[in-house]
Amino acid sequence: MNVLHVSAECYPAAKAGGLGDVVGALPKYLNDIDYPSAVVMPKYRTKWVRNQDIRPVFTGTFPLLDDFIPFSVEEVISVDLGYPLYLVNIIGQFDRPGIYGDPEAGWYTDNESRFLYFQRAVAEWLLQEKRKPDIIHCHDYHSGLLPFILTHSFRYQELAYIPTVFTIHNGEYHGSFDWNLSYLIPSFPPKARGLLEWDYRINPLACGIKCAWHVTTVSPTYLEELSTDANGLEILIRQEKAKASGVLNGIDDQVWDPATDPLIHTHLDSDISSYKKHNKEALSSDFLFDPHLPVFTFIGRLVREKGADLLPDLIDQILSTGADLCFLVLGTGEPEIHHRFQALRQKHTGRFDVALKYDERLAHQLYAGSDFLLMPSRVEPCGLNQLYAMRYGTVPIVRSVGGLKDTVIDLAESSKKGRGIRFDHFTLEDARQAIWRAREAYESPPTIRDLRKRIMQLDFSWTQAARNYSNIYKKLIKKTIK
Repeated sequence: MNVLHVSAECYPAAKAGGLGDVVGALPKYLNDIDYPSAVVMPKYRTKWVRNQDIRPVFTGTFPLLDDFIPFSVEEVISVDLGYPLYLVNIIGQFDRPGIYGDPEAGWYTDNESRFLYFQRAVAEWLLQEKRKPDIIHCHDYHSGLLPFILTHSFRYQELAYIPTVFTIHNGEYHGSFDWNLSYLIPSFPPKARGLLEWDYRINPLACGIKCAWHVTTVSPTYLEELSTDANGLEILIRQEKAKASGVLNGIDDQVWDPATDPLIHTHLDSDISSYKKHNKEALSSDFLFDPHLPVFTFIGRLVREKGADLLPDLIDQILSTGADLCFLVLGTGEPEIHHRFQALRQKHTGRFDVALKYDERLAHQLYAGSDFLLMPSRVEPCGLNQLYAMRYGTVPIVRSVGGLKDTVIDLAESSKKGRGIRFDHFTLEDARQAIWRAREAYESPPTIRDLRKRIMQLDFSWTQAARNYSNIYKKLIKKTIK
């Protein structure tokens, strides 16, 4: 069986968030259990892509109105990722700074057409290829129109027999656009128009849900949450629930390994306490804080979805009491949140510090050196940060949503199976109580020692998730045989 993953991101080629991590790991673990898998993504002008050796595997065009758009498909050959990685090169579309926008100038205004060009190119490549994939696995709205194109566009009808899986990594983003861009979609019968539409616009996320053979979310709880909160698609989620399932993401435990991670200061041996102590001290070269105090960290996008807007007031209230705690933040996002953190750093120098940037090395070091990880998310489809944190002995403090609820058992529920601390409501009071509970656990050396040991032994690798996906693929293949 051959599985082709179609995605806008894939680590290490291009990553803006969890989507890149997932697509960069799942195919490798599918290959490990003998499900040959590959990835196709746009050829961005990232530093990683520019440093690779590639070879062309296909050159062609796809029709657009009275014109033909040239493109090529290229394979990365200079590094073994554990799966083949193919890059779709379309001049003028992806050979720009950034993935979704210019880091200096902001979001690209033509993203709708960019990702439609990408999907058109993938469809044309598959049409011309002699060896077709057995499964086409599309990820998020950037590839959400592909199941429609393959089954309803006249040009690609011979590919309609190939089962498609569509994974919703984040249901907040639909990628919707006006019908005046419908000319970008290859011709289809008028009766199929409704499959593209939601709320009078072309909606790639809704289209993927409608047209894919099977739909997955990245955690079981998130599937339930989408049925009541999907940014307007709640009815559709409920209608299509019979063909949907929640598959919890994993992490690449070969990349995220505290015993071998080249990005952290001190590797783990048998002494967890020493490993944590030395890595916390190493953070002093990047942040101004007191390493003798418990350290609470936030890593990620500074946006409302992640609950980052709660943090300035939360941290200010706690530190204004004189509490012996330190807070560190790494990430970028909304300018207003940036400004509030910068003011907070001046007000609580030595107890709060922030790095307003994306830094993979520093993220790894924070997981290794922090005592607690804060995730006060409004929405968290799966969440990977809490899994990375536990792998590195950092205790998660999370809100009870999505995959956070599925993966973090509260200490109050079980002293022997607890993995961290959860709070239910998105309020300062609930979050503050969670931090006080964490501090209480920290001040009990036997409690924090046993907790660190327990969470570092948990298996959150992709192996189980890969098996779950393989079972879905098998069922879909059986449908094509009948």
